[in-house]
Amino acid sequence: MKKYFVLLLAMALLAGSCGEYDIPGKEKEEGYKVSFTKKDVARILSELPLQKEQLEEVYDAVNSSTGNGYDEEYTLTNLFLSPGRGVGGGATRSSSYETPIRALFEDYFSQKYATKAGAASIQAYIDALAASGMQIYAPYSEDWDGSTFPIITYDPGYGAETNYGYELRLEDGELTVVDSVFVDEAVAARRPVWVINDNTDSAFTPAELFLSGTKSRTGGEGKVGHQLILKNFKMLRNYDTWFAGGSEFKIQMGAVDGFTASTEAELRLYNPSITEFILVVKRKQLNMSLPYNAVILTDLTDQMEKLAFLITEEDGGTRTNWKCSASVKVQSKSYGFDIDLPYNDRDDIVWRGQLATSYFTGKETVKGRFGDVEITFGLE
Repeated sequence: MKKYFVLLLAMALLAGSCGEYDIPGKEKEEGYKVSFTKKDVARILSELPLQKEQLEEVYDAVNSSTGNGYDEEYTLTNLFLSPGRGVGGGATRSSSYETPIRALFEDYFSQKYATKAGAASIQAYIDALAASGMQIYAPYSEDWDGSTFPIITYDPGYGAETNYGYELRLEDGELTVVDSVFVDEAVAARRPVWVINDNTDSAFTPAELFLSGTKSRTGGEGKVGHQLILKNFKMLRNYDTWFAGGSEFKIQMGAVDGFTASTEAELRLYNPSITEFILVVKRKQLNMSLPYNAVILTDLTDQMEKLAFLITEEDGGTRTNWKCSASVKVQSKSYGFDIDLPYNDRDDIVWRGQLATSYFTGKETVKGRFGDVEITFGLE
């Protein structure tokens, strides 16, 4: 049995969110339409009879996500369709979860709404959550002691750095909930916190998955230059509020990789290419030099003069492009290639510009600051 203790706090943002959900269109037989807010999901999750097994499920998924180069996240899509699976795939132990979290949601909706709207509405609730794009974000997850229950909160948006949440406690085998408990990043750094927020990085290819395909792109015959490698990356400030998670940096380089033309006719045979991958930096990794060893160019030759380089921190919005150019040299003449590097209009532009190949050549490694990040490049 679960007990609730209500603390009368002046800014209890979570209080009062316990209304029932309407299903428009039922009478008109248009199908069930359901929507949930992040605040709704946080409250419902706090009302589930969670036990240690469900906590382990969340951390299995979070660890899988981080192992694939994503943030500390467990999407609701995976929660309902593939319990324990992180973003980017990988093995799960869902078959050994006696009671996955999705089963608790199903029981919750069955008990609350089955007599009023029928089984079809329950499935509509499940489908709405699975398709919502929301997730459980568990910052500082590697510090979990394996037993402490979390505070459950949500991203309030508008750049806020504080909120209130539901503190779950297991006392003598009985789960109790304290509503409402103040939460900020300092709290999340010292005890488990689950934040309901939006997934923003599952569609990207992080460096860890990018590297798994690098070998197939770096071999082959005819290589006459060097591999240009992003060896280390250091974030000098967090770009998002802690509720939104870590920072997702998109690295893009446009160049005419492997350029060796000796005539203008051969020049027309070449087209520029764009290397693109994501580096997800967790909040606790601020000011840490993180090794990646990601190949940016497979064949940097002496005839490549300028490279287009763009670093953005992903925040969504409308797709747009930065029109830039790379240049090569043929018989002492320079030729430019137009390149469009895509980004979103709400993204933070960390750095953009041209890099001369002379910046790298003749050096085994070179370190530079690009906006509020520091990168070490290497040639091999």
